[in-house]
Parts: sequence; C-alpha cells; structure tokens
Amino acid sequence: MKDGLARPTGADVRGWLMRGEVGMATGVIGVILLLILPVPAFLMDLLLAISLVSSVLILMTALMMKKPLDFAIFPTVLLVSTLFRLGLNLASTRLILSHGHEGHDAAGQVINAFGQLMMGGSFIIGMIIFAIILVVNFVVITKGATRIAEVSARFTLDSMPGKQMAIDADLSAGLISEDEAKRRRKELEQESTFFGAMDGASKFVRGDAVAGLVIVFINVIGGLLIGVVQHGLPAGEAATTYIQLTIGDGLVTQVPAIIISIAAGFLVSKAGVEGSADKALVQQLATNPVSLGVVSGAAGLIGLVPGMPILPFAALALGAGFMAWRLGRDRLRPKAPEVDPAAAKPAEDVEEPISTALTIDEVKIELGYSLLTLINELEGRRLTDQIRALRRALAQEFGFVMPSVRILDNMRLPAQGYAIRIKEMEAGSGEVRLGHLMAMDPAGRQVELPGEHTKEPAFGLPATWIEDGLKEEATFRGYTIVDPSTVLTTHLTEILKENMADLLSYAEVQKLLKELPAEEKKLVDDLIPSVVTVTTLQRVLQALLREKVSIRDLGAILEGLAEAAPHSSSVTTLVEHVRSRLARQLCWQYRGHDGALPIVTLSPEWENAFAESLVGPGEEKQLAMAPSRLQDFIRAVRDAFERTAMTGENAVLLTGPQTRPYVRSIIERFRGQTVVMSQNEVHPRAKLRTVGAV
Repeated sequence: MKDGLARPTGADVRGWLMRGEVGMATGVIGVILLLILPVPAFLMDLLLAISLVSSVLILMTALMMKKPLDFAIFPTVLLVSTLFRLGLNLASTRLILSHGHEGHDAAGQVINAFGQLMMGGSFIIGMIIFAIILVVNFVVITKGATRIAEVSARFTLDSMPGKQMAIDADLSAGLISEDEAKRRRKELEQESTFFGAMDGASKFVRGDAVAGLVIVFINVIGGLLIGVVQHGLPAGEAATTYIQLTIGDGLVTQVPAIIISIAAGFLVSKAGVEGSADKALVQQLATNPVSLGVVSGAAGLIGLVPGMPILPFAALALGAGFMAWRLGRDRLRPKAPEVDPAAAKPAEDVEEPISTALTIDEVKIELGYSLLTLINELEGRRLTDQIRALRRALAQEFGFVMPSVRILDNMRLPAQGYAIRIKEMEAGSGEVRLGHLMAMDPAGRQVELPGEHTKEPAFGLPATWIEDGLKEEATFRGYTIVDPSTVLTTHLTEILKENMADLLSYAEVQKLLKELPAEEKKLVDDLIPSVVTVTTLQRVLQALLREKVSIRDLGAILEGLAEAAPHSSSVTTLVEHVRSRLARQLCWQYRGHDGALPIVTLSPEWENAFAESLVGPGEEKQLAMAPSRLQDFIRAVRDAFERTAMTGENAVLLTGPQTRPYVRSIIERFRGQTVVMSQNEVHPRAKLRTVGAV
C-alpha cells in the first residue's frame, strides 16, 4: 500500500472479469479483432462451434418465451450475432485465400466437414445446395420476418395513443391503481421500443445474407486465381479445394443465420399469443376433433390415388383418426365435479337454522340468464374487478367501506336484464346487450349510428347499443363508448351514492370507531357514550352522507360533536355545527374549474320569509310556510339554477345558518342534486364567485 492506494488483488481482478459489462465489452472488442487480426485454424473451429451452439440457444429461447417482451434484448442479440458471423466470415476468408493450397483442412475441420457433407463428391452439387439454402434464408425466412417486424412496428406505434388513453381511463375509473398504471405504461413503452428496434435489426439479417453471397463469390474467384497463378495448382485441383472450402465456410455461417432468422420470425409473429409456442400450437391446431377427422379422411383418400405409396398416408390417416376419436370421446364424457378432500367425509344431515332466512343482503345484483357470462372465468373478472374497484373508490371518496355486493341469477328477469336491490328492495333495473357497446353523445343528443336506441339507465341520457364493428366510427364522431359491464357498474355506483345513508349501519359505525388511529382513541373514549351515543353519531353521519358529504375526516366530525353535544341534543343542530367544522372540505369539494366556489345567493326577502315561517319552541322548530309561497320559492330556485346551468356552472345555494336545514328539506324534494350551504360553512380563505340570486 502506497500513498493511501491499495493494489488490486487476484480476487478483485476475477470480480471485474465476471461483471456482465466487462464481458460484453470484451466480446465486442473480440469481434472487431476478428476483422483485423489473422485467426489460426484451431481457434476458428472453436469460434464456429460457439456460433452454431449460440444460434440454437437463441432459437430455443425465442420458442419458450410467453410474449415477445420476455426476450426484449433480442434486437441487441441479433446485432451482436450478425457482427460475430461477419467477423468469422472475414477471418475464414483470410484463412482460405492464404492457406487453401495446403489442403482441405486449411481453414479448420469444421469448414472442411461442412464442405464434404454438402458437396457429396461434386463441387457443383455443393454450390447448388448452398445456393438453395441462401435463397431460402434470404427470400423466404428473412424477408418474411422483416415484413412482419415492419408491420408490427407500424401498428404498435399507431395504437400507442389509444392504449395510453385506455390506461388513463381505467385509472380515472378506479379500475387500476397508480402502480398498475405505471407498470402498464412502462410495458407499453417497452413494447413500442422493442418492435421499433426489431424493425431496424431485421435489416442486419438481410444484409448478412447478401454479404454471405458476395463473400462466396469473392472466395471462389480469388481462390482460383491464387491457387492457379500464385501457387501453380492445376485448375481442377484448385477448383475442388477452394470451392469446397468456400462452400463449407458459407454453410457454417449460413446455418446459424437461418436459425436466428427463424427465431426472429417466431418472436415477431407471436404477438397476441398467450403461452409458449409449443403450447399455443397444440392448443390451437390439435384440439378440434372435427378438423382432425377431416385430416384423417383426406390422408386416406390421397393414399388411394393410383401410384401413391399407401403406407405413409395410411399411417397418417390412422393417427389423425385416433386423435379425433380420443378428443371427441373426452369432450362427450361428463366431467366429474371437483370434491374438496375436507368435504369428502360423510356429513351429518343437519337442518339449516331458520334464523338464516332472516338474513338481509345489503346490496345485491340479480342477473338474467344471458348475463351469467359476465360472472364466468372469461369475463367475470372484469365485472367483479370493477365492483371491487368501485367499493374502494367510494371508500376513499365518502369515508366508509360499502357492504359486499352479492351477485346471483334471477330467471324471472328478462334474458339480458338486471336488477339492483338495496336491503332486498329494488333500487334500480335495466338491460344491457352482450356483444354490443353503448354509445352516447356528450351533448345529450341522439346517437346517429345504426343500432338499438335506448336510455342510459343511470342518468336517463339518450343512448344507442351499437355493434363492436362501429366502435372506431363512434370514437371518431366523439361519442362516449361504454361496454355492458361498465354500464351496469355505473348504474350501481349512482344507486349506492343515493343510498349511502341507509347502508351506514350501527355495526359499520362501530367498525369506523375501532379503525380510528391510536392518537384519536382518547377522543372517542371521552365522547362516547358519556356525551354522545353511537346511535346519535350514526344519525349525524347519515345526515352528512345524505347530502353527499364525505365522513372520511371522522376525527374532525367527532371534535365538532364534542363542542356542540354538551349544549344541544338536536341532531339537526349537531349536523349544522359539524358541517361548519368541515368548511374547508366543503369549499374544496364544490369548487369550480377556476378554484373559486360558485354560489347562488338567497335574497334577504326569502331569508326573512323562512325565518318568519318557523314555529315551535327552541330546537323543536318546524317550517310552516303557505303552499303558495312554497310554489313561488320552488319556481324561483328552478329559474335561477336553469340560468346558471346555461352558463356551464354547477353552483351551490348559499343561505343563512338558521334557515339552511329547512331550505335544504324543500329543495331536496324537487332538485336533489343541488347543494345547499350556509354562510358558516364558507372557509375564510375560500374564494367566492356569485353567479346568480334567488
């Protein structure tokens, strides 16, 4: 050790050499050296053996990949293997032209063996066979793989915007998480990069085939000239020696090229096929007994043609016929039901308790018999995943987990109808069309496409069931496209939002209290049940949910109850005080596109009218307004909000704190979606923008 620097040990050197980037850099430098330095014959044999074996490894890897992206490094492998073969071509050419006059082993035993195998004693036969192999590689395999790569790259790049929009739509609908969206976007980016790289890398394969043809021509002409002119060999001996070496060299480099070209063809043609190639071929070609039966008959008929050898065709006919018989018998055989080993034991005949008949399903979806395909293995995952994502989204938005949704069939419903029940009572129903898409005009007009006109079940908008083939045209016209399961899920979403207050049971409230953070447990212990009972808390939370106010900030709600409950037992008063504690949340929830809260104010005349119409002592006051005055108020509210809606604003009605509960009780009967806020619920930092007055 000197000057604070340690000398690298042998273990350090071995560690550097074992690192992947060092090995890769060394290999590339080695390929470049093949283009410059001469290579002895024994080393040439080793390098050619590596080329052959590595090409087989690449082919097997491409065959076993389940999807093209599993072999994303293939374009780089294709480039490196092509450069390696070109380097070997140049090194072998140097050996043939320099030492060809010494005999058939001048360029190594591998090249000599391939030359003898293909020539069969005649260099003319060898040249013909080599030409055929070159044509097969260049014209058939390489050209086809190149074309597939070009088309795949073009369609992949063209479909990227649509796939990106689909990912964003699923993320916005809550069907996937942010992490899943990032994974899909990354996979989409890798897919486009892969097919784009394959489009460029396939040109290397074609160039390799052309270079092989040119090198063979140079070797033959140059070898004959060098052998006859420089070394004085007879013309026949020179032709035999140099052509055999050249043919052997061409074959030993073209065989790996063909193998890698086949691997490239398998890889780029595998888009859309699930599983490895062998399983996909067996599943899609050899599982139909009718097709195999036709093959058996065709093979038998061809074997009966005069002059045809009957033995091979008879063997094929018998083999295909046997497979068709076996597959047909297996399909007709009834499948034995799967038996749980734990349930296989003889069970006692126990009568079901009568109390189970009293159980009520909180949320239930009943499907007609044609819609049962929505809950099978193929499409059921999408419907159930949508419902699961819906429950998660509503939990995040409103603060409590909705009950599980039970799905079952109902033969009394229409074939493609469904019914949604809340606490066994029907809350909504509709029909969907399997194999079709629902198209809707965002402007509320009727869709101008052929199909079945209908009404969207959740919002009652004009809609049309169109065939899948019209999807692109509908998208081009700007229509909203929804599949059947999403139509059902959207309807379920609106029904759940309307009935959230009824779904918040006593047990759910207790569960919310148990799941509060540890630092808020002390507040719960001080408040419940000494100051506020769980039932009172349930009624307050239900009142908030009835007006679509989130109860996710349960800590703030409990703090508001702790302030107001000692002074009042009225649920209405408690709700109003809690709403004032949620002022920041309310202003944020109903803000406009510019960040300001759009409001429609209630005039002093109507404020006084409501105040004067309240009768009763203390907190037991009730509204006693004349029916004619109520009709005037309803008409004025409708006119004000219709004018506001024409400007594109979704405003809230701002009233005084004393009259807000009573104004809301009137408005919810004819305009339930209108939000009514009091002046106490406006946060001091909230920006207000007046858009109308009543």
